Amino acid sequence: MELTGAEITIRCLQAEGVDHIFGYPGGAVLFIYDELCKQNKVKHILVRHEQAAVHAADGYARSSRKTGVALVTSGPGVTNAVTGIATAYMDSIPMVIISGQVPTYAIGLDAFQEVDTVGITRPCVKHNFLVKDITELATTIKKAFYIASTGRPGPVLVDIPKDISQQKTEFSYPDSVFMRSYDPIIKVSLEQVKKAAQLILGAKRPMIYAGGGVILSNASTQLINLVQIMGFPCTNTLMGLGGYPATDKFFVGMLGMHGTYEANMAMQDCDVLIAIGARFDDRVIGNPKHFSNNERKIVHIDIDPSSISKRVKVDVPIIGDISDVLDDLIRLLRIDKEKLDLIALRAWWTQINLWRERDCLKYDRASTIIKPQMVIERLYEITKGDAFITSDVGQHQMWAAQFYKFDKPRRWINSGGLGTMGFGLPAAMGVQFVNPGSTVACVTGEASIQMCIQELSTCKQYNLPLKIINLNNRYMGMVRQWQEFFHGNRYAESYMDALPDFVKLAESYGHVGMKIESPGDIESALREAFKLKNRLVFMDFITDQTENVFPMIPGGKGLSEMILV
Repeated sequence: MELTGAEITIRCLQAEGVDHIFGYPGGAVLFIYDELCKQNKVKHILVRHEQAAVHAADGYARSSRKTGVALVTSGPGVTNAVTGIATAYMDSIPMVIISGQVPTYAIGLDAFQEVDTVGITRPCVKHNFLVKDITELATTIKKAFYIASTGRPGPVLVDIPKDISQQKTEFSYPDSVFMRSYDPIIKVSLEQVKKAAQLILGAKRPMIYAGGGVILSNASTQLINLVQIMGFPCTNTLMGLGGYPATDKFFVGMLGMHGTYEANMAMQDCDVLIAIGARFDDRVIGNPKHFSNNERKIVHIDIDPSSISKRVKVDVPIIGDISDVLDDLIRLLRIDKEKLDLIALRAWWTQINLWRERDCLKYDRASTIIKPQMVIERLYEITKGDAFITSDVGQHQMWAAQFYKFDKPRRWINSGGLGTMGFGLPAAMGVQFVNPGSTVACVTGEASIQMCIQELSTCKQYNLPLKIINLNNRYMGMVRQWQEFFHGNRYAESYMDALPDFVKLAESYGHVGMKIESPGDIESALREAFKLKNRLVFMDFITDQTENVFPMIPGGKGLSEMILV
């Protein structure tokens, strides 16, 4: 039986088990939309902007073990989607983006709504395809899903010209694909694992530094086993939060620019560092020249060979899937665990606990103005730490990371690498679709929320009961903080002096709005909001304009050069 390219596209999505696709129609994809309308296995979610379509697919993927899917038209449709694609690329999120293109015969002729999609997206995708032959369409889509979800995950774009979606060919969807230039299956070197085990067993001041790769590889259980067996301190990156339980005694907090004093000092003073699924990002370790107060050895476990010794030279690189590597490593460590110097380890914990006594996250709890940290603490208590939390980017993002104790993976959904304002609300939509019945909250700020605030309309159409926590300090808060610290208090264009009435705005979209101005009203407002299980509630918390995120490491400085107050 011959099918059109549009029919083939939908059949491929069905074969991949796709249940939701986020998109916005346009001329180049109307044949695909027509086929979507004829079936009910793949549910299309109509967003209000293509950037939001990709962010929603992103949140869908991050909070599940599935590949997110977005559908956009040619020209401005796909250029609007680029920010979302780059966001997913920086954080290694598995995603397939299907974009429409002008007919093959018009490519390169400046046709209406034509852009060089392959050229534009090449720097921010794992791979992309332009389909010029209808007979290659099904195989190309299979390749896209395979590439997106294997190895180090990432977004893959398939550009389908309009005439390809109209042409017909026999349909056959392959069970598997082979690409000579792409082989993500890596056999773990047992010799390297043995070297790592020897180094770890000889450590006197060990430190486990775990990143987002632990979550992407579903290796949280193995990480917990490693830490519990060895009794080592563990820190998570911003992207790795939830990979190890934040309430556990061995967890020393998030590290990095806004990490805890104890985590950063332990990173600097350890003698053996075990890096797992992390890439030594500039916001994590600061200036590599200032990374470490003494000589130490580094074990680095990662699926991506290009991440090894990219910023910091490591001593024992281990390339492979983290769960496989940790299984082998734990088995070897169990055998020779008695070789560990327990006296030295106890002394190391004594030092770490002294650093903990600095209480680097303290703030004024007696303030008569709402402190944003208190809002997050109450949010954690009321949701019992079991909510899915998305965030936008800025001070509110850091406070959420610091004060919401994530004990499970895939509960903390934020844009880490690209730092995309506007991510939080559409990502929360994707989280809610793939986790129906779950509590989903978006922590945002008055600047970030306005980037994609039109998605309140999408939330109304699909009855999404999100809870929006708007920490409103009437500034682009993180910009203002940097201007205060490093630009002589010159607040150039960071003051938001024409804000909407967010309560009325939320109500105009058909949602519930609340304005909270007193610290004494924080808990009651949150409890009231979460009782409204079937309604989206927009909570506008009027917070202290002068509050800064501490600790803070200035750009170009080392982890031990923190500003604490």
